[in-house]
Amino acid sequence: MMIQAILHADKNWGIGKNNGLMFSLPKDMKFFRQTTQGGVVIMGDKTLFSLPGGKPLKNRINIVLSFDMEKREDCTVVRSLDELGQELKKYPDTPIWVMGGATIYRLLLPYCHTVFITRVEAEGDADTFFPNLDAHPDFYLSQRGEDQEDNGFTIHFDQYTNRSPKSL
Repeated sequence: MMIQAILHADKNWGIGKNNGLMFSLPKDMKFFRQTTQGGVVIMGDKTLFSLPGGKPLKNRINIVLSFDMEKREDCTVVRSLDELGQELKKYPDTPIWVMGGATIYRLLLPYCHTVFITRVEAEGDADTFFPNLDAHPDFYLSQRGEDQEDNGFTIHFDQYTNRSPKSL
């Protein structure tokens, strides 16, 4: 199974503010939608509740890793990494995406083969951050996208690859 992360980050590796996104980026949202469509998305409960109506994403298998959230009919709730690993075995040929928040990213980063980051060349006044992969010993920038404009911001779609991802 290949686990990947997907997110956008400002130039200081900020990923969020007040439990939400810092920027409104239509190209980034389109990329996220197209990339994760039909896949498995893993998130924490705060991320789930930050989605429109607190509802899971359509056309994806939604798994929420939470130690205290009640079970729900509209998504799968797992309570541990072991339980997550068992659940993911049900989807051997389906792309798996970690989509936040910060605690879930930090917990699952060692298991991610690739991290897809929309880098925003601006400061978002973030209160939540992603690890700086440029300074991370296990990751390297494997692809840097071309600069483009998105809603008044310069962005680029980058990929970082993990030299030695762990198995879940």
